[in-house]
Amino acid sequence: MEGVPEEQVRELLQIARRRSFARNEVVFHRDDLGDSLHLIQKGRFAVRVMTPLGDVATIAVRGPGESFGEMALVGETPRRSATVAALQQAETFAIYRAEFDQLHRRQPQVGEMLLRFLTNEVRMLNERLLEALYVPVEKRVLRRLVELADLYAAADGAVVISLTQETLAELAGATRPSVNQVLQDEQRRGTIRLARGRTEILDRPGLERRAR
Repeated sequence: MEGVPEEQVRELLQIARRRSFARNEVVFHRDDLGDSLHLIQKGRFAVRVMTPLGDVATIAVRGPGESFGEMALVGETPRRSATVAALQQAETFAIYRAEFDQLHRRQPQVGEMLLRFLTNEVRMLNERLLEALYVPVEKRVLRRLVELADLYAAADGAVVISLTQETLAELAGATRPSVNQVLQDEQRRGTIRLARGRTEILDRPGLERRAR
């Protein structure tokens, strides 16, 4: 968890409850009453919202070392702003509001940790907004691939992103045909290899250079 001192993470884990989720299991739905923050221990989760046209769109994929559900620990009656579902068998450490409030009363410094979580989230949202306004589709797609490479990297260094092109398009804020064109171009360059429902990264440094 970027920017969060290890001591504060250990304090949180002492009050956390381990949760396990099957593939495609929903952790919570949008508009559910929020009661917990989840620290991801294993697996990957999709964060999804409903668009104004009524379609479901994936806006983020989170993996080990990341979190979701931070807003549940602030406000009086927080509601979930998105639906989160496991993309594979996964585990989290769930910190519930009641236990967090008790810990916060004993150790007020854990409030700084929550602020860091929220600051990171706002920073990411601001970056995505600027990208949508000023960054071409090609670079947006390449940046999402580079980010996802961190989440999907195997111990032997191989990177196979098990997401459909439709999901990649949602993450990049682009249409599927546009994303397909970018991916086909990259395959011809030899930076990736495409297969049904997945993208294998062959030349990550090349992708990173082109994503800048």
